[in-house]
Amino acid sequence: MKDRLHSQDTSGANEAAVVHFDAAVRAFNIYRGDPVALVDQAIEAAPEFAMAHILKAYLFGLATEPEAATEARSILEMTKPLAKTETELSHLAALEALLDNNWTEAATRLDRHNMEFPHDIVGLQAGHLMDFYRANARNLRDRIARVLPTWSEDQPGYANLLGMYAFGLEEAGDYARAEAIGREAVERDPLDCWAHHAVAHVLEMQGRAEEGTRWMASRESHWSGDDNFFKVHNWWHNALYHLDLGHAETVMQLYDARIRVDESEVALDLVDASALLWRLHMEGHDVGDRWAEVARCWDAHADGRLYPFNDWHAAMAYLGARRESEVDRILHQYRTAGDTGGETARWAQITGMPLIQGFRAFSEGRYDEAVDYLHPARYVANSFGGSHAQRDIIDWTLTEAAVRSGTRSAAEALAAERLAVKPHSPINKGFLTRTSASGKGLVAAE
Repeated sequence: MKDRLHSQDTSGANEAAVVHFDAAVRAFNIYRGDPVALVDQAIEAAPEFAMAHILKAYLFGLATEPEAATEARSILEMTKPLAKTETELSHLAALEALLDNNWTEAATRLDRHNMEFPHDIVGLQAGHLMDFYRANARNLRDRIARVLPTWSEDQPGYANLLGMYAFGLEEAGDYARAEAIGREAVERDPLDCWAHHAVAHVLEMQGRAEEGTRWMASRESHWSGDDNFFKVHNWWHNALYHLDLGHAETVMQLYDARIRVDESEVALDLVDASALLWRLHMEGHDVGDRWAEVARCWDAHADGRLYPFNDWHAAMAYLGARRESEVDRILHQYRTAGDTGGETARWAQITGMPLIQGFRAFSEGRYDEAVDYLHPARYVANSFGGSHAQRDIIDWTLTEAAVRSGTRSAAEALAAERLAVKPHSPINKGFLTRTSASGKGLVAAE
C-alpha cells in the first residue's frame, strides 16, 4: 500500500480492495483503461474503503461536466462518515472546495496536503489537474518540484511524476528541461501519455511542426489505443502540426477519422473538436455540417455555471452551427450569476464573457469589435482553463480579426508578435503577407 499511495494506514481497506485500488490509481496515472470500474471493484471488496471513494470523487469532480460534478458531490457526502485518517480528511476538504467551484482554494489545500504527504500520488495528480484547469503555470511546475526530492527513482509512480513535472516546466516556459524530462519519463514508462503530451506541447510552442509529426508517429502505438483517455487530445496535437504545415486535407482526415470518429461526448474531447474546427474555419476551409454535431454534444455540458472554459468552446460550436440563441443563454447566465457561483462565476464574468463576445463578433464579421474584445481579454485568459497551446486560439483569432478589419498597424504588429515565436509558420507568415498586400491591409477571403 505505501508504495502506491502513502505510508499511513487507510480506513476501511482490505487486501483485495487495495489490489483493485492500486490498479485504479495506475489507470488514473496513465489515463488508460477504466479507473472508475476498477475503483468500483475496490469499493465492492471493501464498501467502507475511504480512499477508494475519494479517488472516485476526484475522477468525477475533475471531469468539468455538470452531471459528473453532481455525482461527485453525492460521493463526497457518502464518504464523509468513512474518512478517519488525517490524509483522508485533508482530501475531503480539498474536494469540498472543488465541488463548491472554488478551484484555487481546492488547489491550495492540496498544496499543503502534498507537503505533508509527498508520496500520495492521488493528491499530487489531482492537484496537478486543478492547476491545469485554472491555468496556473507556476504551480503546475512547483507542485511537483516541491516533492520530487522525497521520491526515489525506483518508487512506483516516479515516471508519472516526471511526466507531470515535464508539463509544468513546459507551461512555465522552460522548454529545454521540459523536453528532456518528458522524454526521460516516457523512456521509464512508455504508456505515460501525459509525458508524451508534455513533449508534444514543447514542439508546438517552439514551432517544430515537422518534428512534432515525427514524435507523434514514433510513439503512436503507446497513446492511440481505444482504451486511452488521452488519444483524442494527442490526435488534436498531431492535427495542429499538420495545420501549421499547411496540410489542411490531412487535418480534415484526422478530424473525421480520429478526433470525432466516435462522436465522443466527453467535454475534453469536445474542446479539441471546437478548437480545431474554429482554426480550420479561420483558415478559410469549409467544414460542412461538422459544427452541428459538436454543438449538439455540447448541450449536455455548456450550462454557464460549472466551467467557463468549456462554455467558451461550446460557444464556438454554437456560432458555427448558427445557434446564436445558445450563446445568448450562456451570456445571460454569466450576467445574472452574481456572487453565488464561487470562483468559476468570477472567471465567467471577467474572462469568459469577453472571449465569447469577441468570438461572436468575429463570427458575425464585426472584426473591429472582435479586436476590441480580444486584445484585453488575452491578458487575463490564463486565469482560467487550459494550456498555452489551447489558449493560442485567442491570439490567432485576434490577429485574423485585425487582418480582416483592414487595420494595418494592428495587423502587422500582431503578425510580427506571432512570427517572433514561430518564424517558420506558414500561417504566421500569411498574416503578414496578407496585411502587406495593399496599403490598407487585405481582408481575408471568407
